[in-house]
Amino acid sequence: MSKKYNVYGIGNALVDIVTEVDDQFLQEHNIEKGLMTLVDEEHQTRVSNAINLNNSNMQCGGSAANSIIAVSQFGGSSYYSCKVANDELGSFYKKDLKDNGVDSNLDETLEAGITGKCLVMTTKDASRTMNTFLGITSNYSRTEIKEGALKDAQYLYIEGYLVTSENGQDAMKHAKKLAEANGVKTALTFSDPSMVKYFKEPMESIIGASVDLLFCNEEEAMLYTGKDNITEAREELKKAAKKFVITQGENGAMIFDGDTFIDIEPYNVKAIDTNGAGDLFAGAFLYGITNGHSFADSGKLASLASSKVVTQFGPRLEWHQAKEILNQLNNV
Repeated sequence: MSKKYNVYGIGNALVDIVTEVDDQFLQEHNIEKGLMTLVDEEHQTRVSNAINLNNSNMQCGGSAANSIIAVSQFGGSSYYSCKVANDELGSFYKKDLKDNGVDSNLDETLEAGITGKCLVMTTKDASRTMNTFLGITSNYSRTEIKEGALKDAQYLYIEGYLVTSENGQDAMKHAKKLAEANGVKTALTFSDPSMVKYFKEPMESIIGASVDLLFCNEEEAMLYTGKDNITEAREELKKAAKKFVITQGENGAMIFDGDTFIDIEPYNVKAIDTNGAGDLFAGAFLYGITNGHSFADSGKLASLASSKVVTQFGPRLEWHQAKEILNQLNNV
């Protein structure tokens, strides 16, 4: 029986405001470079006011949202469970998801509050620094999870950032349990090294016996397994995930398909903004494996897609770029 959705995602709903700054700006505002930092509304407003928002690019985002939109752009079907408020940014978010062909739970009445936003500050060296004010998405809970849509998906995709709150952890466990009970495969992304570093125990309890598919980078793999080299870390990861993808930045990626390791070659490009590269890799890979492609071919697609996105600002491809990437691979 075919499923309605390739991927059902859960994660934070944040309006991404992508802008370019210099190192001095980060120092002046006491912002730690290269990390995702949760901030309060006052800090977010102060920094926003210092940035020229007219020159910034605004999109509906959040790590898993970027991946779920990528599935749709490549021609897959996806659903996103998230939480926004009934404010201007909430309406913007809802419309942007819909315009990107993604079904969601946002057709219900939205609560009063403030929609979360993420200032993505990129510097000339292609480093990205994120200051995130979660707003209403910090109350994300199992209420947002729609059982009918989840059961009708091939994969559940869980965003690691949800681990920062108890209600988020509960939602992650609840969704995973529902998926497992209904024959839906489970995929998880660690999202950020800080999620593994500071929330290791809750992350372990969410993974439980294992997940079907795990996405991480080298640093996260080593932090999670407690190993100081990637060879040992990837062996240890087999205990946490049946299959996994370790992204390696400019060195490509390594994939464990349940039997063997597959090295995915990088595409050499000049990176100007690494924001969203990992999200896009996961989305393209999930599209591939749910649409008849092998792990190796899905890895190639994901590598090409993420190499394309780092050459431009913002965490997403344009629709025509996704189609061009598919054509390029099909003609090889």
